[in-house]
Amino acid sequence: MSETEPVTLITGTSRGIGRHLVEHFAARGHRVIGCSRGAFPGNVEGYTHVEADVTDEADVKKVFKRVRADFGRLDNLINNAGIASMNHSLLTPTSTVEKLLATNTVAPFAFSREAAKLMQKARYGRIVNLSTVAVPLKLEGEAAYVASKAAVEALTQVMARELAEFGITVNAVGPVPVETDLIAGVGRDKIDCLVARQAVHRLGTCEDVANVVDFYLSEASDLVTGQTIYLGGV
Repeated sequence: MSETEPVTLITGTSRGIGRHLVEHFAARGHRVIGCSRGAFPGNVEGYTHVEADVTDEADVKKVFKRVRADFGRLDNLINNAGIASMNHSLLTPTSTVEKLLATNTVAPFAFSREAAKLMQKARYGRIVNLSTVAVPLKLEGEAAYVASKAAVEALTQVMARELAEFGITVNAVGPVPVETDLIAGVGRDKIDCLVARQAVHRLGTCEDVANVVDFYLSEASDLVTGQTIYLGGV
């Protein structure tokens, strides 16, 4: 990797975990570029924002055009953008499933593909995908959401093998519920029930997620690839 500051791309940065990761890595000297469908609230030194829809192929290419123009390389990609749907499968329309797959599965594939094209030139790169503990817990009422994230984990494992020869690692982190907009519409009783199924009985924090991402991004983690770390001891 270059001796200059790492260049880190994060998707879904306007709020929640994505916003925290922007501040986290900017504070550590990374040159951070990120995207969301709207404007980025406030200012973070060292951060470049691009308004883009991660499900739009043209917007994906727009983001990477900006990466090439501003930085000429990419060291790290964090596929954070995601949406959820908490509904019984019998009550979930196909349109909802399509939106979930487009955001949670197709977008990480597209961003990882484009990132790898840049990373392979330097023969170095780190890609981190966001999954969820809902996958191993097989949570009822989240069939489409779980399916989209299970696909992300499969994508992580296959791309890890495909990209290893270029010095690129691909891993995933599966958070427990974190107090963000993603779970704002979920009843407290359901959240409490989920937390009770964990070995560690508490909600996660953005810092918990950043800790695992730090581990994956470390240059010393070059032998760690194709893995998913779940938080909470599920």
